[in-house]
Amino acid sequence: MRANTVETNKANLNPAHVHTVKKKIKFSTLLVHLLIIIGSMIMIFPFLWSISSSLKDISQIFIVPPEFIPKPFVWSNYPASLQAMPFGLAYWNSFYITVLVVGVQLFTASMAAYAFAKIRFRGSNFLFIFFLATMMIPKQVTMIPTFMIMDWIGWLDTHLTLIVPGALFNAFAVFLLRQFIMGIPNELEEAAVMDGAGPLRVYWSVILPLVKPALAAVGIFIFMGSWNNFLEPLIYLSTPELFTVPLLLNYFKGLYVTDWALMMAGSTISIIPVLIIYIIAQKHIIEGVALTGIKG
Repeated sequence: MRANTVETNKANLNPAHVHTVKKKIKFSTLLVHLLIIIGSMIMIFPFLWSISSSLKDISQIFIVPPEFIPKPFVWSNYPASLQAMPFGLAYWNSFYITVLVVGVQLFTASMAAYAFAKIRFRGSNFLFIFFLATMMIPKQVTMIPTFMIMDWIGWLDTHLTLIVPGALFNAFAVFLLRQFIMGIPNELEEAAVMDGAGPLRVYWSVILPLVKPALAAVGIFIFMGSWNNFLEPLIYLSTPELFTVPLLLNYFKGLYVTDWALMMAGSTISIIPVLIIYIIAQKHIIEGVALTGIKG
């Protein structure tokens, strides 16, 4: 029987057989890469088209058949878009609102995630499931009650309507961080407790340093959501000095005509902070998403 096994293994190592297997692997790998490239081009095309449109004269944007490369390049659209609207003030409004939302939300979400992942208390699983169930509630359902609460508190037409509700609650951030924290070995926490550390000390000195990749991933998601938020500023804000960048871009649309060239230029400028943060935190973002849910 052993001889038969050896002969079978030799047959499997036949050069022709190995070549066929390698050929299949190369073909499948090539097919996967091809699909990824096609999908990436589909995803990136609207972004490239907006950049192309931002460098065209408005009469060139709707030419049929469309031309991807502007002829000529109208670089003046960028300074014109900055002069047409108070972009500097809107940038500052969006920046400080987003920074506050990201900072507070990472703090509250990481604390809640640590409690759900490592602290055992009665009803923790039920509470976590109930907490996640809130993700299935559409934002449109809570929009009117939230507006009424903001009006009752007296926060309408202030940035508090964008900071406080958005910073205190994010079920997705809690879920992602909880899955990452569950992968941290319990021995690290137990060693800190034996040294006399309490729950807050364990959270601050042990858990937070180990979840930096997950915090980076969650942080960029929160940043993009807050920076690109359009609907809530549209509902809550009415004073132009309080407008954020997405809301300000809406004012390039007139009643009868829209200056698409300036709008595309303004849109291209508005995504620069997101690109910068993504490039800086790209390594941690990929690591955080890849390692989430892996047990230690």
